[in-house]
Amino acid sequence: MRMRNKPWAGPELDACPFFLRHPADQKGHWHEWFRTPGPIHLELGCGKGYFLAGLAPIHPEIRYIGIDLKDTVLAPAKRVVEAAFGEHPVENVALTAYDIERLLQIMDERDRVERIYLNFCNPWPKPRHWKRRLTYPTRLRDYASLLAPGGEIWFKTDDGPLFRDSLRYFDAAGYDVFWQTEDLHAVPCEEELRVMTEHERMFTARGIPIKAARARLRAPQP
Repeated sequence: MRMRNKPWAGPELDACPFFLRHPADQKGHWHEWFRTPGPIHLELGCGKGYFLAGLAPIHPEIRYIGIDLKDTVLAPAKRVVEAAFGEHPVENVALTAYDIERLLQIMDERDRVERIYLNFCNPWPKPRHWKRRLTYPTRLRDYASLLAPGGEIWFKTDDGPLFRDSLRYFDAAGYDVFWQTEDLHAVPCEEELRVMTEHERMFTARGIPIKAARARLRAPQP
């Protein structure tokens, strides 16, 4: 979807205390950026911020990083997050704009995260584009270098072919999928999985079942 130009987006983000304009400068030091220590959860492709806004205010013990490509997306996300916190300061969220395909340019093994969220990423349905999927094995291997021991990837999508392919990708990249469903809102699950993104609200309203999976790195063989 093409985003409309928002001339106000850049200046508003630059004035935002929880937005980072130059995330590469933070490589290896993300844990130090937050005022208090705690586990980090990372959302790749945070969109307009509804998922982060649903989680961060009720989990102050978690530090959330949301990454998306452009100011035109992140400026609305900044407003959505602020609205969720109301009169309280936003202290456990960091937003930044960067190309997720180059994630390892801004994070490394010193920036260990307990959880990575992949919510409704581009399905790239044509085979020649599959390598661009955020769940493709090469991407999953990149994420492995950032996950803390026992860390997990939580994946949600409306797209059936992407979901089924991703289950194979997880296995090929050395992950065990220990929980999965093809109809998220019809089964018992973690409450955090029920927090909806903007796209999830739209798809659910149309009656499209949401597919979801949780995966963690496979333990090395002795």
